[in-house]
Amino acid sequence: MTDEKKPTASISGNSKHSLDQRPESPQRPPKIPRISVEGDEDGGGFEQPKEPILVDDTMSQKNPRLQRYLVAIEYIGTRFAGAQKQPNDRTVVGVLEEAFHKFIGQPVSIFCSSRTWIGLREVDHESRHELAMQCGMCRLDAGVHALSNVCHVDVERISKRRPGEVLPPHEPAVVRRAVNHFLQKNEGDIMVIDVRCVTPDFHARYKAQERTYFYRLLSGPEPLSIFEKDRAWHVPEELDILAMQRACRVLVGHHDFSSFRAASCQAKSPIRTLDEISVTEVVSTPYFPSLRDREVSISTGDSLLALPTAAKIDPLDLISDEEKVISPNGESNYEFGIRRRHHCYVVTARACSFLYHQLTFVQVRLLVGVLKCVGTGELTVSDVERILNAKSVTAASPMAPACGLYLGRVKYDLSSDMST
Repeated sequence: MTDEKKPTASISGNSKHSLDQRPESPQRPPKIPRISVEGDEDGGGFEQPKEPILVDDTMSQKNPRLQRYLVAIEYIGTRFAGAQKQPNDRTVVGVLEEAFHKFIGQPVSIFCSSRTWIGLREVDHESRHELAMQCGMCRLDAGVHALSNVCHVDVERISKRRPGEVLPPHEPAVVRRAVNHFLQKNEGDIMVIDVRCVTPDFHARYKAQERTYFYRLLSGPEPLSIFEKDRAWHVPEELDILAMQRACRVLVGHHDFSSFRAASCQAKSPIRTLDEISVTEVVSTPYFPSLRDREVSISTGDSLLALPTAAKIDPLDLISDEEKVISPNGESNYEFGIRRRHHCYVVTARACSFLYHQLTFVQVRLLVGVLKCVGTGELTVSDVERILNAKSVTAASPMAPACGLYLGRVKYDLSSDMST
């Protein structure tokens, strides 16, 4: 019996930048600490190499009575410690597994479309958690929201009246309604939005073809509305959207993204293709139509969804004349009791993802951090080119906070993987 060198994790740098500590202010988010792993030389991709499967994921192929479901979910990430299940932490997968357990009466294992551990590789589940606690690490997707994240689960439908009797699989619509029933009895911050039957070999992470992320920034000196708390990054300064769009043109395409990945990443190649990165100004939410909007909609029948995209949106234009007052210097102002709105910008990042070569939460937050600095004038477009060419994460701006990030969509080709 040969001795094997066990992976050990170490973290360097000032401890005040540990990822388990939230930044004191969202305007100064933390950089990623450097984490190294000894005893593991495999570097399979931009995130990390394949993590060990903690539960046999091939069991549905061995047991024909199991039905594999592909489940799309939306959630508010504020009260979650991340997506993947962890001991003593409330996570997306943990809450989902609990709801499925209550539904079918037996435990299940759920596999998510993305993996967000950094630095700890090829370490078993319990050891990874223990090492993470020793290193003061937390998940980089803690606080990240999802408009549509995806996971898969194997379910065997067994009769509750006749234990041991296997029944035909539940219809996807039944699964959706039943699981949502139990989820709403929890915190009510996660919901199943779609369910499909897929073949036994379908994997939510390995079959993903493309991921789209959105990042919301609210610009303006006014305090953030309670309706926007933990839903966006509040930037008090005014943002120059045209400069940010020019910076996006530098970043889009095929590049070495070493400056925009975790310092712990040990992938063999940092070369990736960013299919889209853009900045768009939209109406800040929640938005309710003013008297002028309602009158125009009633008289013309036009939709209020179409807003000018070329010109900069002035929040003052979104209120009616009845809600404005004229100051002594002739400028329009808000009437008493009318909240001053922020400018709302959405950064969209989209990239193809095959196995480990995926766009990660870390990359998006680092990219947004740079774009924000361009918008405030702290960096120029030339600086973005310099950062990209530096090929070092130390050259990038501080990482944007997790609260503004949304996983928008995980794309699959289901044409040949649908189960009948």
